[in-house]
Amino acid sequence: MRIGLIAHDRKKNDLVAFIGEHLDVFSRHQLYATGHTGQLIAKRWGLQVHCFMSGPEGGDQQMGSKIAQGEMDWLFFLRDPLFAHPHEPDVSALLRLCDVRGIPVATNLATSSALVASLRSKE
Repeated sequence: MRIGLIAHDRKKNDLVAFIGEHLDVFSRHQLYATGHTGQLIAKRWGLQVHCFMSGPEGGDQQMGSKIAQGEMDWLFFLRDPLFAHPHEPDVSALLRLCDVRGIPVATNLATSSALVASLRSKE
């Protein structure tokens, strides 16, 4: 599967730790991430991650392009709901694309765990 990984700044460590907790799952799939998030995951866990630009610099839109073209299967996007983001329109457009294309999206650790459990049951 082609899995997208995005995390707002205050959620990056949570996503990196989550990937580590489920390394057996994520290591078997193609991973795509926005800039710094992908670099952190690759460095910490030694996984191959295709990195787009950072989210505010267009990485969210690059991920959205993959989704629009049917080239992404799932998205893990740990959002920080307590902080206003200047690129919020890009975030909204990305989530809308996921809804339009029927892409499962996890925006917090609880839904991330549910998606991983679902993925494990399919393997």
